[in-house]
Amino acid sequence: MAALTPQDFAKDFEDGMKFVDRKDYIKAAESLKKAAEHGHVEAQFYLAGMYADGQGVKKDYQQAMHWYRKVADQGFAEAQFNLGVMYYKGQGVTQDYEQAVHWYNKAVEKGDALAQYTLGLMYEKGQGVTQDYKQAVSWYGKAAEQGIAQAQYKLGVMYEEGNGVVQDDEQAVFWYSKAAEQGVVHAQFKLGFMYDNGIGVPQDTQQAVFWWNKAAEQGDVEAQNNLGVMYDMGLGVPRDYIEAHKWFNIAGAGGKWFKVAGEWVNNIAGMGDDADIGSGLGIVESFMTPAEIAEAQRRASEWMKKHKK
Repeated sequence: MAALTPQDFAKDFEDGMKFVDRKDYIKAAESLKKAAEHGHVEAQFYLAGMYADGQGVKKDYQQAMHWYRKVADQGFAEAQFNLGVMYYKGQGVTQDYEQAVHWYNKAVEKGDALAQYTLGLMYEKGQGVTQDYKQAVSWYGKAAEQGIAQAQYKLGVMYEEGNGVVQDDEQAVFWYSKAAEQGVVHAQFKLGFMYDNGIGVPQDTQQAVFWWNKAAEQGDVEAQNNLGVMYDMGLGVPRDYIEAHKWFNIAGAGGKWFKVAGEWVNNIAGMGDDADIGSGLGIVESFMTPAEIAEAQRRASEWMKKHKK
């Protein structure tokens, strides 16, 4: 029987990826495992991910760690970053922030942007390292320059609060804008706030409405409430009690829909004690006819049905 060649294992990898494309994860895992066991690095990396996600195999974080480590030891930044994540979360191993930092540092040596951002978080929180806002800003900055949206948002926060840098509202707006344009909901809300109050930018209520609308559409309850106020008072938009009522309704009265980890949930009690959320509903109703209130309720109901996943 002829010995198997590296080309045979490369074919196993190619077959595995074809099965992934077809969403036949069981066959994909079988093919990738054959290639991985004979040293095919990409197969090892993808197999690790399948064990971590439970795709085609029973979820097994220890197996994921095993295969990620093989790839990480060969200097691959993505695997090093993923090892750091697993140490951070305690998946397949005892949670260990110092080991997480160790592997993130390995990945940043290769310029891995996600590792740069995550190191920023570790330094900001003092997890696995001594808390150091300047180091946090440094790592956020590197990741932000590579386009990591959450790093851009965090850098904006650091500039707004003056943590690790000289406080600078214009720089805060600059980085919030970068993150907001990439869809970061907190950055969109912050940017709306900055425009509404003229902080770091000339006051511009139309821009405030624009960004709060972006955040509101992603489920940010404060942005929804603020839109209600803007329509109620005619700030940045023509006064429109129906739209005001709709947004107050969405924010607080008809049930608080908001997004957590990509999923919409309804949790009135869990929203906290902010009595202002949706509180304009009763006030704005005093200026409306029953037909207008019914139309506002219809719009709110339609919005919630459309956005509920």
